[in-house]
Amino acid sequence: MFVRRFIATAAVAASMAAPGVALAQDPVVYHIDDAAAQGIKGLRNIRNHLDVDPTAKITVVTHANGVDFLMEGAKDASGGTFAGPVSALVARGVKFEICEITLRNRNLKREQFIQEAEFTPSGVVRIARLQRQGAAYIKP
Repeated sequence: MFVRRFIATAAVAASMAAPGVALAQDPVVYHIDDAAAQGIKGLRNIRNHLDVDPTAKITVVTHANGVDFLMEGAKDASGGTFAGPVSALVARGVKFEICEITLRNRNLKREQFIQEAEFTPSGVVRIARLQRQGAAYIKP
């Protein structure tokens, strides 16, 4: 009885690691549906996230107007391109996914997007599945 209770207590304590202590491969989904409002802020949040927790497994799911920052030649309000910061994050293990429903609804083609981008049949379904698999949800 004591051993079982000790093991259960240890398991609970391990799952409640001290703040700032990252668990290996923490899964996280960043949800972007408005590139103008969330693009720069989201990329900055992700960079900061990885600076503190370099082992985090981050997937960025985009749909609606959120796909715009992943288009070839896309620029922020200051005229800087998004491609460089996205490439730097991909090099750190971040995945960027584009909703194919958005492509159909907006008459966009895969070829219009940077090569680092991946595609998913439905952005919202992908977000739901990632959350069901334990991913933390962040919407910058």
